[in-house]
Amino acid sequence: LPEHLGQADLVEEIHIGGGNKVVSITGCQTNAKTCSILVQGSNKLLAEEAERSIHDALCVIRCLVKIAGGGAPEVELSIKLAQYAATLSGVESHCIKAFADALEIIPFTLAENAGLPPINIVTELRNRHAEGEAMAGINVKKCCITNITEENVLQPLLVSISAITLASETVRSILKIDDIVNTR
Repeated sequence: LPEHLGQADLVEEIHIGGGNKVVSITGCQTNAKTCSILVQGSNKLLAEEAERSIHDALCVIRCLVKIAGGGAPEVELSIKLAQYAATLSGVESHCIKAFADALEIIPFTLAENAGLPPINIVTELRNRHAEGEAMAGINVKKCCITNITEENVLQPLLVSISAITLASETVRSILKIDDIVNTR
């Protein structure tokens, strides 16, 4: 497909020593989301160490991707899942709605740990998100709900993804249990 093709100013084969060749593509005109990194060292140990260093750097960059904190992403996801569950019927609808409800435990616990009334805070937070304030979150310093990104309260995206993935996998494991074995 033409939309999957890119453009480049120069494509050339470069000799890098030792009889090795590399194809170099420079001046790409697209917003590519991937790239290749060529690692070369005087011996295998140096090349492997460079590879590990690049891996560590990529892990650091991955942790730099931030999203709103204060329970904002969990409530937003909860609302979207509840809306999706309303379009379904049967067991699937109940499962998705239960998962959506479970996501509200995170802002509930945050409010409770901050000494705020959790039921009132989560209800207000849910209402603000329903009104379109996707960045509304619990501001524990001001003891209220504010636009959490304006307050610079951010959390790594990786943390939220990991938590939701782990919770989903745990639920799937529990649901796969066919029999309960009582031992005495």
